[in-house]
Amino acid sequence: MLPQPRSAAARRPLAAAALLALAVPLAACGGSGGSANDARAAISTGQGGGSAPASGSPSAPPSPSKPSKVLMPTGPAAQFGKARDTGAGPILVTTVAGPKSGVSGKVWVWLPPQYNDPKYAKTGFPVLTLYAGGQSAGYNTWTDNQLPIQEANQQLVAEGKAHPFIMIMPVQNLDSNEAKALECADIPGQPKIGTWMSQDIPDFVRANFRTVKGRDGWSVMGASTGAFCSAKLALQHPDVFRAAVPIDGYWNPDSPLWKGHEQERLANSPDQLVGAGTADVKMLATAGGANPYEIKLVKNWVAKAKAPTTVEYYEQPGGKHLTSDFKKMIPNTLEWLSANTAGPEAD
Repeated sequence: MLPQPRSAAARRPLAAAALLALAVPLAACGGSGGSANDARAAISTGQGGGSAPASGSPSAPPSPSKPSKVLMPTGPAAQFGKARDTGAGPILVTTVAGPKSGVSGKVWVWLPPQYNDPKYAKTGFPVLTLYAGGQSAGYNTWTDNQLPIQEANQQLVAEGKAHPFIMIMPVQNLDSNEAKALECADIPGQPKIGTWMSQDIPDFVRANFRTVKGRDGWSVMGASTGAFCSAKLALQHPDVFRAAVPIDGYWNPDSPLWKGHEQERLANSPDQLVGAGTADVKMLATAGGANPYEIKLVKNWVAKAKAPTTVEYYEQPGGKHLTSDFKKMIPNTLEWLSANTAGPEAD
């Protein structure tokens, strides 16, 4: 359920039965152009004010102010175009030139319908960043009909089963050649896409949209190669992300660009990071039940998790490593993310 305007809290946990049906923990687991005003018409900067005490009256000691749970857009505002319409509203697109990384790449954005409702002009929303399978250079499959996560989110929100998420869908690579895969990392001598993903993209989101303050409303999810990215980013940056869902992933960096940089490769390996015991994050790792190799790969990785990292395991009955099967898991993954991250907040 969304918060009422200016209410103190807005979380709606999922029913325990729904979560238990999804996650089986392992015992070992601890376009056309447009303006920013067009794209973000309902974004409110908010204003505050007060009056001075009457002349001659003693000044009362200031009452302690309550910490804000909402981060209003900090600017500067980006220029957005509309990529396409969905049954749950438009998907916007822009190019983010990262000042910290020097990387420039496309990013697609979907705002839940509640975001532009004037009743929630002072409400901050949780953020879900989505990464695709494959090379994802110039595209992101979460933006098209292959993975209609936006419509699924709208339906689940109406049923009270999920948060309305701001969805951020960046590219993963700058070249379609797999020999130049950047693996969501700062590979020595290559574009710093890891910094772009972990710092520039969150900065871009905070600059443009009302968000839940702090990391508790931030999560990342991806399938296949995107699963590798989501796991790696959450484990390396627990100060940014609270939760992650790697769908049918792999865990060892294998891009040819790592040649001669073994130490750096291992530092960017989810296979190493998950057992370090340094990241306070929650994850749900999935495997397709029709793929014995994938089941073994994912289960072995899950078993390496050390507290405070916790990883739950879900095996999709009869699932294969196909986008059509990833699509079937969208409702369950959104419910899991909603149970493990903060929902919309209003002060």
